[in-house]
Amino acid sequence: MDFSSLEKYLLQCLNMSLDADSSETSYTNSFTVKIEEKGFKWIPRMPTTLLINADLYQKIYEIANIALYPEYTLLKENSAYVVPENLEDIHIERALFFPWKKGIPQRIKFKNLLENISNTNNQDIIPLMKNLILDYNKVTSMAIAGNSGSGKSYFLTYLLTLLNSFSDLIIVDPKMDSPARWAREFEVKALFPLSNRSKSDFISQINDELSLALNIIYQRQRQLYANPHLTFKNYTIVIDEVLALTEGVNKSIKGAFYALLTQIALMGRATNVHLILVSQRFDHNTIPVSVREQLNVLIQLGNINAKTTQFLFPDFEPSGIVIPPGKGTGLIQIIDDIHPYQVQPFLAPTYNLEGVTI
Repeated sequence: MDFSSLEKYLLQCLNMSLDADSSETSYTNSFTVKIEEKGFKWIPRMPTTLLINADLYQKIYEIANIALYPEYTLLKENSAYVVPENLEDIHIERALFFPWKKGIPQRIKFKNLLENISNTNNQDIIPLMKNLILDYNKVTSMAIAGNSGSGKSYFLTYLLTLLNSFSDLIIVDPKMDSPARWAREFEVKALFPLSNRSKSDFISQINDELSLALNIIYQRQRQLYANPHLTFKNYTIVIDEVLALTEGVNKSIKGAFYALLTQIALMGRATNVHLILVSQRFDHNTIPVSVREQLNVLIQLGNINAKTTQFLFPDFEPSGIVIPPGKGTGLIQIIDDIHPYQVQPFLAPTYNLEGVTI
């Protein structure tokens, strides 16, 4: 469909659905639509009886997102996205802009993940979906949230398998579950509770590893000071079930754990030291605010509603966004200088690890 036909179609959808009790339609020249390469503009003619605010923006979004599916996926904004339009006529000087991406999210499927890794030269690159890749060098910290059965562990195993080809790894698994078994299979260092140690002892052991990571950051900072063009191998600390990890732990040991996490999150990016944190939810008891603010890859899997998204995406209202059903689906936000900053639907890759028992 060409842009002219798309404009007519979209106007028809908005005229019929926007406000059934209002006389404000394109037929009365109350508004129009302008299609552009990166999205469309809804241009009102002022004055108007329509209240142009965030609620109207979200209403237009919900109508247009379904109307354009699956040709385009609208990128949802947290508030009204207002842009200047025709600066020669005060009646149509402003527009509401709705950015989009061509097509809909599509899942990547790997028949043999290990073989795919061995055949590629794309170091430091993580494929997330078709037409969505992640440059790991731009990752500060990553959070993966989701209820039991949402596909967190399956997706984490995918990440670990890719990261193992270009990053040193330390895995913390308080449940001694699939991440620990993966680490045993691939001979990667993993920390998990031992039957003869208390939970506080276990956190102290984790703190020792976090201190080593912090020393790596300090050493690399000194090297960068002498030579700012140096590059380092990625170093990643993966912590599964963060919320369960610190419950019922001695206050001082828990405080030290939080302090070390904070320092690594704040200083790790320039030295290629990363955190990957996994939890059923990321409320105020899970990680410090300073760590949360450094998260620049946010993934929520499983049931998506205002309650489940309130911690990773506190300003995001998920109504109207189209998320396919099934395991390993949800939302993703990547905050860097490459990807759109908006929250998008996410479908985790599927894969086969032939010859690997996890």
